[in-house]
Amino acid sequence: MAAALAASACLAWPTWALSWEPTKPVTLVIPAGTGGGADQMARFIQGVVQKHNLMKQPLIVINKAGGAGAEGFLEMKSSANDPHKITITLSNLFTTPLGTGSPFNWKDMKPVAMLALDQFILWTNSEKPYKTTKDYVDAVKAGEDRSFKMGGTGSKQEDQIVTAAIEEQTGGKKFTYVPYAGGGQVAVQLVGNHVDSTVNNPIEAVGQWRAGQLRPLCIFDAKRSTYTNKVTDKEAWSDIPTCKETGLPVEYQMLRGIFTTKNAKPEQVAFYVDLLKKVMATPDWKDFMEKGAFNQTFMSGPDFEKWLTSAETLHADLMKKNGFLATQ
Repeated sequence: MAAALAASACLAWPTWALSWEPTKPVTLVIPAGTGGGADQMARFIQGVVQKHNLMKQPLIVINKAGGAGAEGFLEMKSSANDPHKITITLSNLFTTPLGTGSPFNWKDMKPVAMLALDQFILWTNSEKPYKTTKDYVDAVKAGEDRSFKMGGTGSKQEDQIVTAAIEEQTGGKKFTYVPYAGGGQVAVQLVGNHVDSTVNNPIEAVGQWRAGQLRPLCIFDAKRSTYTNKVTDKEAWSDIPTCKETGLPVEYQMLRGIFTTKNAKPEQVAFYVDLLKKVMATPDWKDFMEKGAFNQTFMSGPDFEKWLTSAETLHADLMKKNGFLATQ
C-alpha cells in the first residue's frame, strides 16, 4: 500500500495592501510536545522573526500537546475572533479529530500557508545488524508476532499510520507500537534500544545520525532527497534510498503549515503570508530546510485549501482501513 501526499508549489496570493499588522504580541500555538518536528520549526520561525526584526510585536511560542494536539486546536477554535493567534500544523490536523472524536475540524481555522512537506525515514539503532530495509523487514517476518517494537509519536497519528502501512509488507507480522509524547523522545528511546525502529522525521533524528547512534534505512517518498551535502562523514540525505527502491512500497509525507483563527480578515491572513515569505527568504530558512531534509513545497490561498480537502479525505480513508477512527 502506498500512501502519498503530493503537492505542487504555488506562491500566488491575492494582492492585499498590508493595511493590518498585529497590535499586540502574536501567540504561536504548537499542538505537539517539545523536541519534535513541529516544535523545532515553530521555535526556529520565532528565532528568525526576532533575529531579522520581521515583526514589530513579539512572537510568543507555547506548546499545547494534550489530547494528541486537541488542546491546541480547540484553543484556536475558541479564539475565532482573535487574529493575534496562529498555529503550526502537522497531519494531526486531520488524525486527531478523526482518531479521538475531538469536536474540531481544520475548517475551524483559517489556512495561511503550507511551509513544507516533512519526510519520514525508517530508522534503526546503528548497533543492530540491519544494514538495509530488506534486512529489517526479513527479520520482522521471521520473528514472533509483535516481537519487534516500533516507537512513534502518539497513537493513531502519522507514525502509527506509516507503521500500519509497513505491516502490510511483513507477511502478517505486526509491530508492538510504542507511543511517546514527541519525536525527540522517540529518537532517545531508539538510541537506548528500548524500541527496535522508528519512522521519525529527519530533523528529529539528525543529531543521533550524525553522532553515529542511528542508521537510516529508507525514506518514505517517491524520490530521493535532493540534499547532497554530507550530514555524516560518509552520507548525505540523498544517499538514503526510497523505501520503494528497497522493496517496501510505502510513501507518506506530513504537512508543516500555518493557520490563524477562523474569522481572520483577508488583510490579516495576507500579513502572515507576507511574514512567512520573509522568513523563507532568509539564509537561515535554507539551512533549516536542508538540515531537516524537507520537501520545499509552499502553498497558500485556494490551492492550499484544495490540498487540505484532499489530504483530509486521504487520512480518513487510511484511518478507516486500519481501524483508527474514533467511531470504529
